[in-house]
Amino acid sequence: MATNKDSNPWSPLQAPKELAQKLSLDPQTLLLASSDFGFIENKTPLAVFEPSSESDIIDLIKYSNSLPNPFTIAPRGQGHSTHGQGLTNDGVVLNMNGLGDFRNGSEIVVYDEYVDVGAEQLWIDVLRATLKHGLTPLSWTDYMYLSVGGTLSNAGINGTSFRFGPQISNVLQLDVVTGKGDLVTCSPVNNSELFYAVLGGLGQFGIITKARIALGPAPTRANFSEFTKDQEYLISFHEKTETRGADHVAGYILANLPPPRDVSFYPEQDLPRINSLVSKHGLVYSIELGKFYDTNSQSHIEEELAKLIKGLKFIPTFAFEKDISYEEFQNRLRVDIEFLRSNGLLNVPHPWLDLFVPRSRISDFNEGVLKDIVLKQNIPSASIIFYPMNHNK
Repeated sequence: MATNKDSNPWSPLQAPKELAQKLSLDPQTLLLASSDFGFIENKTPLAVFEPSSESDIIDLIKYSNSLPNPFTIAPRGQGHSTHGQGLTNDGVVLNMNGLGDFRNGSEIVVYDEYVDVGAEQLWIDVLRATLKHGLTPLSWTDYMYLSVGGTLSNAGINGTSFRFGPQISNVLQLDVVTGKGDLVTCSPVNNSELFYAVLGGLGQFGIITKARIALGPAPTRANFSEFTKDQEYLISFHEKTETRGADHVAGYILANLPPPRDVSFYPEQDLPRINSLVSKHGLVYSIELGKFYDTNSQSHIEEELAKLIKGLKFIPTFAFEKDISYEEFQNRLRVDIEFLRSNGLLNVPHPWLDLFVPRSRISDFNEGVLKDIVLKQNIPSASIIFYPMNHNK
C-alpha cells in the first residue's frame, strides 16, 4: 500500500493514542508475522495492527499517508501466501482476523443467490453457513481453512474451475479500503476498474473487507474415482453429450521420489500394488473425478459415472471409488494438512507455483519438467496437481 525508503523508519511509538492501542509490539506476535506459509520470504514488521472495524483500517491508512514517509501496510489473513504477500519490512502487518468481532454475528449473511462475507472469514465457515440453506458457492480452493479476502486477492482454483472459473470469477461485489483510505463498494458495473484490479491483485490495489459471492444449489453427496488421462474429454463432456458430465476434475502425479506420496485417498489394502506401480514406472498419472448429487438422484449416479469413464485409457483394476458428503469432499484436504502438521512438515520452506500452461505445450511440460527435471534429477515434489481449464471460463 506504500513504500518506505527512509533510513530512519517510522516508530509505532509516534502513533496517535487511538491507533497505538491497537498496535502490538509483542516480540512473539512480530515473529509470527515475519514469515508466511512459504517460509521463503522473511520480513520483520515494526508492529502488528489489530483492527476491530473497517474504520480502524481507514484511520491507519490515512495516518500513514499523513507522514512524510508513509509506512508499508501489509494485510494478512491466514498467512498462507508463499512469496511474502502478507509481509513487510519496517512497516505494519494488518491482522484481518479480528474484523469479525465487530460485525456482531453478521459476517456471513446468506441470501437466495449470493452470500455477503467478511473478508476475514474462512471458506469452511462459508460452506457450512450456506449449506444450512441448501446453497453453496460455485468455485472453491482446495484447502478450506483460508480466508475469503486472501484467496480473492490471488485467484482461488480447484477441480471445479473448469466449469465456473476461479473464485475471482464468481464475485458479485466487494467492499474495499483503497490506498487513500476511502471505503468503496465496487462491482463489474460500479467502480469496475477498482473491482477488477483488487481481484487477483495480491493486496496491492486495496484491502478487501467484504465480498458478495455467487451461490447455487448445493448437492448433498460426492462420488469420485481416480484413474489416468482424458481430462480434456471429461471437462468438455457437458457440451458433447446429453449426459451430465463431471463436476470436479483434477489430475495428480504420483512420483517415485521422496517425500512420501499422498495416498490418503486409496484403500489401505491397495497401497502395496499402487506403490509397486509407481516404483515400476517412475511417474504415474491419475485423475480425480467428482460427481455431485442429491440423495433423490442417487440411482442415476452409477449410470452417469459408467458413461463418463467408458473408453478412458486407464487400468480398470486401478479405479477406486469413495462416497462421502459434499462438505467432507470440499474439506478433504484438512486430513492431509493435519498429517503434515503432526509430523512437523508445515514449518519448513514451501516453494509453490501455479502455472497456466496452454494445451499446445502441455506435452512439452510433461517431458521437460516432470520427466527431465523432477524425475531424472531426483527433485522431491510433495504435490503436483493439474487442473484442466476451459478457456472461456
